[in-house]
Amino acid sequence: MRTDREFSDEPTRLANTVVPLFRAQNAAFEQVSQPGRNRVDLLAGVEAQDDCAVFRFRGDHELVVGSDYVRGPKFRLYEMGHLDEYDLGYYLVAANLSDIAAMGARPIGLLSVVRYPPDMTDAVFRRVLEGIRDACAAWECPNVGGDIGGAERLILSASALGVCPAGGTLFRTGAKPGDAICLTAATGFAGAAMAYLRAADPHPLIEETHLETMLAYWRRPVARIESGLALSASGVVTSCQDTSDGLKAALAGLAQAGAVGVEVQEKALQVPDAVSAVAAHLGLDPLSVVLGDSVDFELLFTAPEDQLGLLAGRLDFHQVGVVTERRDVVLVREDGTRAELPGKAWRHTPRDPADVGA
Repeated sequence: MRTDREFSDEPTRLANTVVPLFRAQNAAFEQVSQPGRNRVDLLAGVEAQDDCAVFRFRGDHELVVGSDYVRGPKFRLYEMGHLDEYDLGYYLVAANLSDIAAMGARPIGLLSVVRYPPDMTDAVFRRVLEGIRDACAAWECPNVGGDIGGAERLILSASALGVCPAGGTLFRTGAKPGDAICLTAATGFAGAAMAYLRAADPHPLIEETHLETMLAYWRRPVARIESGLALSASGVVTSCQDTSDGLKAALAGLAQAGAVGVEVQEKALQVPDAVSAVAAHLGLDPLSVVLGDSVDFELLFTAPEDQLGLLAGRLDFHQVGVVTERRDVVLVREDGTRAELPGKAWRHTPRDPADVGA
């Protein structure tokens, strides 16, 4: 009889946990068909237990590949008990597929790396893999392989694969003066959750009305795959990036990549009720939360203003600003004054120890 306190070696976990959880993916994989008789088939995935997955390509594709590491147990909200191992596995997939979405690609596979400490039981290991499996299923992207094995703590990383028709890939470069700057949905939920929970100052209205909504951006983040595909298919998008490092960082990234400037209109920025409530409770500028290092995985993109009608009906989005020749990134207040964008952009090298695990 198996118990929740069982510990298996790597081959046993592969055979008893990984393969059963992902065995059905090959049969469920739908061949990716693109215009011009392009097609992708999955020939071998996890169930083959080979060292590599195998795809067969027919036609003219662009292969999009991205890789992302997540903190695992060093997530602050995991350490505080608001995320569990299933959530970490789910988040790993969403973070990687968000990069695929920002390139306008359709995901075809994920390679996951799950390194676990000696004290991780089979049951907990399975929960990590279940999160990965369910997130992959949500976006019809099979986990086709990767690596498992021991480490000093839980380490999670992955590489995502996607395909675009030739010429369909979206890049950060390409924004042109006069282009509209658009966003798929409001940002700030994840950042508001982090700020609220780190403050350890509960508020009844936030607890009852907003907390679960904000935590969902950590527990069940959404990679905007369909939005990315629609942006690519439109043929009018000049640049695109996800907001995984926060909206402020994404705006600066598009400006730098395109050697252009950005003007964000204060009145165009949507401030969700949850963000407003947290900001009021903690005495924060709500725009600093909307623009700061909130990992909401929305898509920020540019397109000629007179072409936005071609996107209407294909996806939800709203315009937040305009691309300029002047190479600065500014907020235009409602009274017409110009200011630096509020909020803290994410930096992968923390400035102080308090940022670690954020």
